[in-house]
Amino acid sequence: QVRGITVCGSDTGIATSSRDKTVRLWTQDNRKFVSSKVLVGHTSFVGPITWIPPSSDLPHGGVASGGMDTLVLVWDLNTGEKVQTLKGHQLQVTGIAYDDGDLVSSSIDSTLRRWRNGQCIETWEAHKGPIQAVVKLPTGELVTGSSDTTLKTWKGKTCLHTFVGHSDTVRGLAVMSDLGILSASHDGSLRLWAASGEVLMEMVGHTAIVYSVDSHTSGLIVSGSEDRFAKIWKDGVCVQSIEHPGCVWDTKFMENGDIVTACSDGIVRIWTVNQDYFADQLELDLYTSQLSQYKSSRKRVGGLKLEELPALDALKIPGTSDGQTKVVREGDNGVAYAWNMAEQKWDKIGEVVDGPEESNRSLFDGVQYDYVFDVDIGDGMPIRKLPYNRSDNPYDVADKWLLKESLPLSFREQVVQFILQNSGQKDITFDASFRDPYTGSNAYVPGQHSRASDISVKPTFKHIPKEF
Repeated sequence: QVRGITVCGSDTGIATSSRDKTVRLWTQDNRKFVSSKVLVGHTSFVGPITWIPPSSDLPHGGVASGGMDTLVLVWDLNTGEKVQTLKGHQLQVTGIAYDDGDLVSSSIDSTLRRWRNGQCIETWEAHKGPIQAVVKLPTGELVTGSSDTTLKTWKGKTCLHTFVGHSDTVRGLAVMSDLGILSASHDGSLRLWAASGEVLMEMVGHTAIVYSVDSHTSGLIVSGSEDRFAKIWKDGVCVQSIEHPGCVWDTKFMENGDIVTACSDGIVRIWTVNQDYFADQLELDLYTSQLSQYKSSRKRVGGLKLEELPALDALKIPGTSDGQTKVVREGDNGVAYAWNMAEQKWDKIGEVVDGPEESNRSLFDGVQYDYVFDVDIGDGMPIRKLPYNRSDNPYDVADKWLLKESLPLSFREQVVQFILQNSGQKDITFDASFRDPYTGSNAYVPGQHSRASDISVKPTFKHIPKEF
């Protein structure tokens, strides 16, 4: 999975970071970008990456990258060598901003660190929750976004403003020239804020977590989301949605207005309006095919994955009884056939569709549940599915889920509260008959609840940090 993008000046190229623990520099060769250097040094996946302009130490410029390994590494783009290793954060590094020769990094450990000449010269707790991003404003202030749902602006270590408005983690930040600050959130929205903290514009259209946002001098905005779309916005309105065969982790504008996207399928793509630079028809057809294959692999028919249905060849095998039914895959659809014993042939019944379920129950691994929650356990890890029935004991569900996902049992109470909050089971009573299977102590369990049909709860994305 490609996680981060930075545009390296006007003519140096593009640098990208990945879960494969590498940073790659891409330089333009005629109409194409080619991988010219692979920078190896991180011991875990790499997330944030930022361009360092040329200086006496780095005459050709450099990049700084942050990883799950808690390190910030500085690279010389001319040699491809690592020139600095910045150690200090206790947890994963989530953001890096270049600030007049210094680097400022943010982390899941809730701190910002300022680095100068390879040394940490100051550190402070900027939020009470994990920090997900940091950017520098043209006026010199820093802006941070956090899992506590807020943005904060900083002058030195002094907080100037706290921006409140998002209902979930603030994941991505960008500066919009002469206008303000852009934020991308797990609540599915984008916001444009004035430096004073006033919301100037809200952009709604994504159907899942929004991971990244960027702006261009033309006034266009681009965002990338878990919903597999990069969306282009103008004056608060989505003017184009670019579908991808996977999650869009990062999006960046190039100086000429082209857009670079980082996708979970491991591919970096550049999108342009300049017809002279369009990919050839073979590549475009291949991309269309990739999208179709991806969607087919995820499509479900009657609770079954479309790709798991047998092909038409399955109809060559005679049925064993009159009226026996068989569902086969025809293109992007599932089609049902019935065996006609008298004529010894399969009669087509029609296309199988997933009709509305009266209970509105969710499907997970072929099993119906009252809820299937999306849980983000930390930057860089895929969204985990947490199935839950209202009749279940949330402590049992949490225990089994944490073990299945290889997560620390110390998150048990946090997961239980997440379940109770998002299932609408707010009325809690103390049940002395329940014993914690790990400590033997009593625990809180849901009290009597009203009928499921009386409660309308939209599952929300919440951040559960992961220990390393």
